[in-house]
Formats: sequence, structure tokens, C-alpha cells
Amino acid sequence: MKKAYLYILIGAALWGTIGWYVKHLYALGFTPMEVVSLRVSSTAVILGIYLLFTNPEQLKLKKVTDIKFFIGTGIFSIIFFNYTMFTTIELSTIPVATALLYTAPAFVTILSYFLFHEPFTPTKIIALFITFIGTCLVVGIIPFSLQTLEFSSILFGLGSGIGYSLYSIFSKFALEKYNSLQITMFTFLIASIAILPFFPYAEKGYLLMDWNVLFYAFGLGFLPTAFAYIIYTYGLHYTEASKASILTTVEPVVATLIGIFIFHESFSGVQMIGMAFIIGAVILIQVNMKNRAYFSKSNRA
Repeated sequence: MKKAYLYILIGAALWGTIGWYVKHLYALGFTPMEVVSLRVSSTAVILGIYLLFTNPEQLKLKKVTDIKFFIGTGIFSIIFFNYTMFTTIELSTIPVATALLYTAPAFVTILSYFLFHEPFTPTKIIALFITFIGTCLVVGIIPFSLQTLEFSSILFGLGSGIGYSLYSIFSKFALEKYNSLQITMFTFLIASIAILPFFPYAEKGYLLMDWNVLFYAFGLGFLPTAFAYIIYTYGLHYTEASKASILTTVEPVVATLIGIFIFHESFSGVQMIGMAFIIGAVILIQVNMKNRAYFSKSNRA
């Protein structure tokens, strides 16, 4: 296996550990929005220090007006999708929250049709249908004999998929001027600036002096966020984006295993089949993108 593949797998596996940190921060007395605040602020600090020592030039905006891109990625995507995902974890389980988060590629496909006029190919339609069936299996709508989840947890879970998909949409504009690491840095910086004023310092500021809180807060910002992204981006430089996207499907597998074996959360065989459907749809879309790129190059040759 190429080293690049290993880096991508490690990065994706670390993403899958997010729920572990979140659950422990809940136990220490934090709400979903407060955990979002801890995650984005610690990530901004870590990435800022990293770029300061490796490439300080990347900490500069090319134009002040470019901040609009990062308001989109930071507030409308990162804050929104983290809040909805963490709330889903609180209301249901880590496996269910992760499965619903992975509906994001389906939402990207739908939004891209309306915003960028990207066509609905037969493969995309099939992938959307598979995602729909998989989602129904995960939340218990199919089969009807399953005890369905609370409507609010389903709503928040699908909201996390929409919020996650918005990152791809807003990033598409930012990538014309900035590299992916810069986008991530400015995204988390804007997100932390926007959300920090709403943190209840008077009530819970003393908790920030607790070593357990600092361990999980900075752990959440470092391993499954900053470090995972850096190592994933490094691997991405040496492999195709479509292959990388397929390899990242190890994330929901890791998250599910953590939910089941560490937190003893229930996840039925039917729900596992549903997750497999959703992951399969992601792989189908990525393979289709790769094949289209190959045939496009062949036709130009």
C-alpha cells in the first residue's frame, strides 16, 4: 500500500474518533454548542501555530473581501454541521449520527445541480436513491417493525449532512484563491471568532482550568481535527481525490465501532445495512467522477 493511502486512512480514522471526545465533554458538563466552541477555537489555535512555524505567508488574506468565503465555510457550514452532529450524538448514538452525516455527498449532488448546473447523471440518481434507502434503514423507517428514532434526532442528523455539504459548496469558490490548508485555517478562525462570545464564561469558565476538560478540548481540536486534516492533506497530494474520498469511508466504520464497543450504544444489523448503503452511495459517486475524468481526458487526447 502506498504511504499516501496510509496517511489518508489514518486521517479518516482519526475523524471517526470525534464522538469519543464529544461524549466525554458532555459528561464534564458541556452542551453541544459549547463543545462546538471548544472544538473550533482549539483547532484555530493549533492550525495557526502550525502555519506560523511552517509557512506564515499562508496566514494572510489576499483580499479583505475574501472573508465572505470563510463566513460561509466557518459559520454556515462548520458551526452549523458540528452543532447538529453533536446534538444528534446527544439525542441518539454515535453510529446513527455518523451515518446521517455521510448523507452529505447526496446533498452536494443536489445543491450542485441548482448552484453550478452540474447534471443529474443516471449514476447520481442511483446513488441518491441508495442514500435514501440507507437513511430510511438507519433511522428505522424501513422496516416498519423497527422502533424509529426521535424525529428531532433525525432532523438534526440530516441537518449535519446538509451543513457538511455546504463546506464543499463554499470551498469551491475559495479554492480559486487559496489552498485547502488555508481554507481550513481561516474557516476555523472565523468560526471561533463568531462563536466564542456566546460561550458561558461566567457559568462554566472555571471548567476550562480543569485538566480533564483541557485534555478532551485540545484533544478534539488536535487529533481528529487539525492533525487529521494535515495528514489527510499530505496524503492527498500523492493520490487522486476520488480514491481519497473512498478511503475516508473508514471514518464511519471507526465511529460505529467506538459507539458500540466503548459506549455500548445499540446499532442493529438493519441499521448497519443502512450505513453500508450510504457508504456504497459515496463510493459510487466517487468512482463515477473518476471514470468521467478518465473518459474526458481520453476524448481530448
